[in-house]
Amino acid sequence: MSATSPHTLIISDLHLQVGRPDITEQFLDFLRRRARFAQRLLILGDLFEVWVGDDAAGPFEQRIASALADTAAAGVDIGFLAGNRDFLLGDDYCRSAGMARLVEPVRIELAGASCLLLHGDVLCTDDTAYQRFRARVRDPEWQRRQLARPAWLRRGLARTYRWVSGLKTRRADPAIMDVNDRAVIDLFERSGVDRIIHGHTHRPGVHDARIGGRHVQRMVLGDWFDHGSVIEVTNGSIELVEMPRH
Repeated sequence: MSATSPHTLIISDLHLQVGRPDITEQFLDFLRRRARFAQRLLILGDLFEVWVGDDAAGPFEQRIASALADTAAAGVDIGFLAGNRDFLLGDDYCRSAGMARLVEPVRIELAGASCLLLHGDVLCTDDTAYQRFRARVRDPEWQRRQLARPAWLRRGLARTYRWVSGLKTRRADPAIMDVNDRAVIDLFERSGVDRIIHGHTHRPGVHDARIGGRHVQRMVLGDWFDHGSVIEVTNGSIELVEMPRH
């Protein structure tokens, strides 16, 4: 690996699905050409558009697992934390993909600064209905009951949830779907970190602020619907990069 190669790459919100082969091909190309030269790849949730259980993974999901495993075999440490779409993705699939399953928030040192990594949905506290839903589906006992159901039933329930979620998103006030400023400030104050990195909102950007007399930064990854979005960390630098689709 050259001295200019990133030692950490961070991505989120790919929403991989059979119906979007353009995203899939860009991701596979990213793994082959970019990620395999990094030391570490961190995926902050919503790798897949929907996930109803490791036992329901089909050829498409196995293709993604194989590509990730090849990247891991090249010496890249891969970490995954669940998003709001793939919170049922478990240890079996992670093992087949050669990646470690992480529990948010993840505290890590990047570019000389203390960082906190999370998917980001926990910061959208204005959406109280979603926060109630999130608390329910993240409960281990709820997940155990759901995974005990037949895969065909889980797929049907997931389709219904996606339809309802899409309808709600189209009707909702855009401000409700974004992070709450107070929630962000509280997290900075509780954690004491210099930087928070997340996805979920599909609103990429870098936000600087002063909290408690110190400079802090929030970096937001974008989705991959129109182009790729990645944070590259090299020696002493961190940058949010947009990757055009070829």
